[in-house]
Amino acid sequence: MSHAQTYFQEAAQVCSQIDTARIEAMAQTLAEVRERGGRLFIIGVGGSAANGSHAVNDFRKLCGIETYAPADNVSELTARTNDEGWETVFSGWLQVSKLNEKDAVFVLSVGGGNAEKNVSVNIIRALDLARERGASVLGIVSRDGGYTAKVGDVVVVVPVVNPDRVTPHAEGFQAVVWHCLVSHPKLQVKATKW
Repeated sequence: MSHAQTYFQEAAQVCSQIDTARIEAMAQTLAEVRERGGRLFIIGVGGSAANGSHAVNDFRKLCGIETYAPADNVSELTARTNDEGWETVFSGWLQVSKLNEKDAVFVLSVGGGNAEKNVSVNIIRALDLARERGASVLGIVSRDGGYTAKVGDVVVVVPVVNPDRVTPHAEGFQAVVWHCLVSHPKLQVKATKW
């Protein structure tokens, strides 16, 4: 079997194993955030940060949810990293944005954060602030879901079907799940062009 055949066979396995009830619950939570006039803050690092940028557009344009990705502001991100450290780049950003109980923090991450292994601690700090402020916590993660799965209200864990391809499937399915959400009848308020 070719690499492409194997990869897409694995993707089909993820599709058949993903928890669609959690995706439905996430759509409901996002609809509630919009109804209460809350904002959606999408955080992630690396490829997940890039996915967050794209998702911001879709949630704003198609769903009418006021949405932001702190990683999009490279000047603030790098200034905070330089002056305060990487661990607090998102929590510092969210503090200035006056994160509150109407809002939601939406994590896109492969591992979801792990303090013991010192991985994605900036996500952990942001989630601690979200919990402190009463904001909803959502996530699309993989592996065991990490800290995001432990503290989140609704977290979709992308199943691991091949330990050698956790990252590509996790980041690829972030896009699949958020596109499912932005086309969901509970959320979509504007049709796509095509």
